[in-house]
Amino acid sequence: MTDDTLAAAVVPDIVLDGAAHGALTLRAASVRGDSHRYLGEARQDSVMTAHLGEKGSGELLAVAVADGVGSQPLSHLGSQHACQRALQVLGVRAQEVFETLAAGREDLFADLARQTAAHVGDHLVERAGPRGLAPVTYSTTLRVLVVPLDPAVRTRGVFTVGDGGTALLRDGSWDLAPGEGGQEKDEGRVIDTRTAALPMSRSVSARLLDTLPGDVLVVSTDGFSSPLAGEPEMRAFLTGAWGGGAPEPADFLWQFQYRVKSYDDDRTAAVLWEGRP
Repeated sequence: MTDDTLAAAVVPDIVLDGAAHGALTLRAASVRGDSHRYLGEARQDSVMTAHLGEKGSGELLAVAVADGVGSQPLSHLGSQHACQRALQVLGVRAQEVFETLAAGREDLFADLARQTAAHVGDHLVERAGPRGLAPVTYSTTLRVLVVPLDPAVRTRGVFTVGDGGTALLRDGSWDLAPGEGGQEKDEGRVIDTRTAALPMSRSVSARLLDTLPGDVLVVSTDGFSSPLAGEPEMRAFLTGAWGGGAPEPADFLWQFQYRVKSYDDDRTAAVLWEGRP
């Protein structure tokens, strides 16, 4: 039995995490979708959080979410490995990442994002080789949020490979594509089921976002971003649930699982509340 075969047997149904750093509060969850439960399949999404950097100098809060490609048999492991490797790579370069965000250098952040994604892709290829597997077996998307813990730095970095979503709740209104001018739309969006995925694709999108006290920033897989974009009732519910501040973890979990008809995929997100210092 290989280590990956063993891991396939112990993927938990639900993961719940959280942290508080000064005025910042993070909640994160990954929940197996109804379709995977019904078929007895593993949760293919993953989420991981980390506190990176040396204390007192360039500290970062980082979170990664990933969605294993459903057609690939070990994509649930690919998503786990991708999240873990991305945070490991960023941890080694934490001071550089912090300085890049503090300077607002989106070009340098994009370079760091591409290098990180390349390391993740190489790692997945390396895992496949000794097992006699095609690298595509581990196919997964990846979305990473990096947040300086210095309250004087309001810039956050997000980079992605493949689909998923980044959203911002500010003053009761949702922006479903912050930094791209995309505002809340009741009619929802056209869902494209094709997506780039590591390790075969290394196409990275990276951008910097400036937040304000009171903002709620969300990074997620498409199991969450799709119903959020398509269902105004869900946005209204989460505005009421999350607009007043961070809930306790147990409350966050049931709010996060707001039921939406016809959406039965795994659901994964990390949510950051920007408190007031």
